[in-house]
Amino acid sequence: MDYSALWAAGLHAFSLWPLLSLCAGVALGLVVGSIPGLNDTITLAVLVPVTFAMPPDIAFPLLVGVYCSACFGGSFPAILLKIPGTASSVLTAIDGHAMVKQGKAGMALGIATYSSTFAGTLSALVLVFFAPLLAQYALKFGPAEYFSLSVLGLSTVVGMGAGNAMKSAFACLLGLLVAMIGMSPEAGFPRFTFGSFWLFEGLPLTPILIGLFGLSVVFEMLSTRAETAAGDRIDRTPIRFGDMLLSASMIKRLLPTWLSASALGNLIGILPGAGMLVAIYLAYERVRRRFGERCGQGLPEGVAAPEAANNSVVASSMVPLLSLGIPGNSTSALFLGALLIQGLRPGPGLFEASPDVAYLIVICFVIANLMMFPLGLLLARLVPNLIRAIPQPLLAASIACLCLTGAYAIGNSVFGVVVAVCFGGIGFVFNRLQVPLSPFILALVLAPVIERAFFQSMALSNGSFTYFVTQPLSAGMLLFTLLFLLWPLGRRYFRRRQQALAS
Repeated sequence: MDYSALWAAGLHAFSLWPLLSLCAGVALGLVVGSIPGLNDTITLAVLVPVTFAMPPDIAFPLLVGVYCSACFGGSFPAILLKIPGTASSVLTAIDGHAMVKQGKAGMALGIATYSSTFAGTLSALVLVFFAPLLAQYALKFGPAEYFSLSVLGLSTVVGMGAGNAMKSAFACLLGLLVAMIGMSPEAGFPRFTFGSFWLFEGLPLTPILIGLFGLSVVFEMLSTRAETAAGDRIDRTPIRFGDMLLSASMIKRLLPTWLSASALGNLIGILPGAGMLVAIYLAYERVRRRFGERCGQGLPEGVAAPEAANNSVVASSMVPLLSLGIPGNSTSALFLGALLIQGLRPGPGLFEASPDVAYLIVICFVIANLMMFPLGLLLARLVPNLIRAIPQPLLAASIACLCLTGAYAIGNSVFGVVVAVCFGGIGFVFNRLQVPLSPFILALVLAPVIERAFFQSMALSNGSFTYFVTQPLSAGMLLFTLLFLLWPLGRRYFRRRQQALAS
């Protein structure tokens, strides 16, 4: 590592225009993330062409600020309204909104802010100091390892069943079925398209999430009296800064959760294509296994774990991009376009050919995460209080408009709106039947990864299934998957045996 170039980039990052650009990016990301239907990917997709006319030391701080803060901004509506502003806030909504119902909205928002800042800063430091080392481990992941990792993530459905295993399994199977819509990656043959060209590329994920978590809430509001819905969903007590500041005892309590979720998020983030959702589900499952039935009832660790996991993936996903030229996820892939627009080529030679830009990017990740703390506390107070001041009918209409606008903006097509409305109805039915949405979403996200990795592994091994167990990393993850599946069954068996002996 060239420490002199790192020091020079750090000094330049604190100059006027790069710092203002970074601050604007963080603020924009927080606002965009708090709007259901909009996320960092959409925002960066709009901003990347704009950066063509900007110098690199202004363009990249702006993009870094949006990328770092957007997933944290999604926690605001997730906690207050149980509507994830971004896909990464899906699990934050569970315990976060339960804390709101208990009159602890300020604490929930504070935990999200502290967790995001801590994990994001730690991930940024990992990017600065350990990018080459972590990139070497990422190179060892082939199709078999991706398959095993995805199966490991999908096996969390059993643990998340928590006495509702049949409904969780049903939701998981339905998610796998929906994910099969579109063209087969192996044969190129359309599946479940029913002759409609709209379905050839499959159903878009973001409109599905908008419908499940946004429009389903609107349908629920319409099906109940306005005053009942308002009293159930929103606590009108203003949020104060003091409510969001965590005590020393709470910080000490949450520190192990932050560290474990951050470590997991960093490991997942450096694997190209593994995705943020895998990290947050695995981190949340660790909390669920530790606290059992308390999870989902307003547990602080239930907010801290997913928020720490998703923000730790942000900077670590840049490791394979900057070190190898391989995007870690769809959002970091937009950075690839931004680098190419500026005439830069990401990869091992980036730090040698353009050390000023490369080290400026990694330093901006550190500064952006530190900026998130004061700006997050400020907007966490202003945005929720603004939402709470809106009358309930107007709030429902606003949510519907934002959701439908976001669904349309994904592909500039009415098809996204149709998908959002349909899955809004499905989410409404799921809520009424108490069918969990988490297994459905996890299966929907992991199914393409599993299918693609499986066929690639079969091609490499000439159709031999032993390929998955002859690869050490793959075999290890499959072993953990087996233990993951057997642990709840074994625990239930021993519990029944103890009850039988006691009686």
